[in-house]
Amino acid sequence: MASLGVGLHLVRKRGAGRSTAVERRNLLTVCRFSVKTLLDRSCFETIDDSSPEFVNFVSILEHILSHQLKGQTTWFGYESPRSFWDYIKAACSKVPHNCIRSIESMENVRSSRAKGRAWIRVVLMEKRLSEYISSALRDFKTTRRFYEDGAIMLGEEAGLLADTLIGLNTIDFSFCLKGEGVDGSCPAVIDYTPYLKFTQSADSISSDEEEMRTMGSSGSESSTPDKMATAASIFTEQSNLVSKCKRFEQKYRMALEQKVYLEELVRLREAQLSETVSHNKALQQSLEDTHLTHTLEKEQLEYIVLELQDQLKSFQSLEQMSADMSLSQTSLEPSQTQSLEAKPTGTHWPHRGKEETPSLRGLCGSLTSVSSYKSLASLKSSECLASPATEVSSPGVTPS
Repeated sequence: MASLGVGLHLVRKRGAGRSTAVERRNLLTVCRFSVKTLLDRSCFETIDDSSPEFVNFVSILEHILSHQLKGQTTWFGYESPRSFWDYIKAACSKVPHNCIRSIESMENVRSSRAKGRAWIRVVLMEKRLSEYISSALRDFKTTRRFYEDGAIMLGEEAGLLADTLIGLNTIDFSFCLKGEGVDGSCPAVIDYTPYLKFTQSADSISSDEEEMRTMGSSGSESSTPDKMATAASIFTEQSNLVSKCKRFEQKYRMALEQKVYLEELVRLREAQLSETVSHNKALQQSLEDTHLTHTLEKEQLEYIVLELQDQLKSFQSLEQMSADMSLSQTSLEPSQTQSLEAKPTGTHWPHRGKEETPSLRGLCGSLTSVSSYKSLASLKSSECLASPATEVSSPGVTPS
C-alpha cells in the first residue's frame, strides 16, 4: 500500500508539472500572437478599450503576471489570494519617474486588481511596459519572494517576454481610466479562437478536389469533358492563387514585424547614444572647469610665493642694515666722548671751507648740549665733595 501511495504521488506530481509547463508555453505563445494582432490592427485604427485585440492582450498579460503567484499569509496562517499589482508595486519602485504613486492615489480605483489593470493602461500609453517588466525581472530577490517555482516570471522565457513587448512601443494607445476596463470585479478571460488555425494537408486537398469532380460529373451528366476539364483547371488555379496569397501575406507580416522590432531597437539605441553623449559632454565640461580652477589656483600660489620671497629679502636687508648701524654706533661712541670732553664749551667745529648745513648745525647743537650737561654734572659732584670738608675745619663754630 505504501508503494502504491508513493506511485500515485509521483504520478500526480508529474501531471502537475506537465500541466504547469503546458500552461506556461500556451500563455507565452498566445502572448506573442496577441502582440502581432495588436501591431496589425494599429496600422488601420486606433487601439482603445473597445478593441477586442486589446482586451484579449490585457487578459493574457494578467494571466502571465499572475502565473504561480504566491498567496499572502495572514496572522492566522491562512493564505489569501494576491494580485500581481503587489509584485509590480514592490519590484518597480526603483524605475525612474514611475507612475506607481499616481495610481495609488487614484480615487476611482480601489481594489488591487483594478490598480493593476490601470497600471497596464498607463504604461502602455507611456510606451514603457517593456521597461517596467525588465526592471522587475532584474530584481530577482523580490521576484523570488512573490512567485513559486515554475512561474513564468522565474523562467528564462520572461526575458523573451520583455523583448516581445518592446514592439508595443510603436502603438499609440488611448484609454479612459474611469471606464469598465479597470473594474476589478470582472475576471480576465482569454479568447483563444483568433489564434487557432487548421492547416490542411495536401492529401486532404486532393481528396476534396476528387469529391468536387465526382459531384460535378454526377450533377451534370450532359456536360462535356471539355467543360469538366476547364472547371477543374479553374479550381486548381484558384487554390494555387489562394496558397500563394497566404504565403505572401505571411512573408509580409514577418517583414513588418521585423521592421517594427528593428525600428524600436534603433530608437532605443539612439536614445542611449544621445544620453551617453550628453553625459560625456557634461564630464568634459566639468573636467575643463576643474583644469581652469587648478590653473588659476596654481598661478595665485606662485604669485603668493614670489611676494613672500620679496618680503623675506626686504626683511633680511633691513636686519642687515640695523646690525651695521648698531656696530657703527658702538665703535663711534668712545671717540666722540673723548673729543667732546677735550673741547671747551664754547668751541666751534671747523668748517674747512664748507657752509654749515641744517643737519650739521643740529649735530653741533646736540654735541654742545651733551658737553655742557657733562660739565654741569662734574661741577655738582665736586661741590658735594667739598661741603663736608668745610664743616670739619670749623668745629668751634656753632650755629646761632
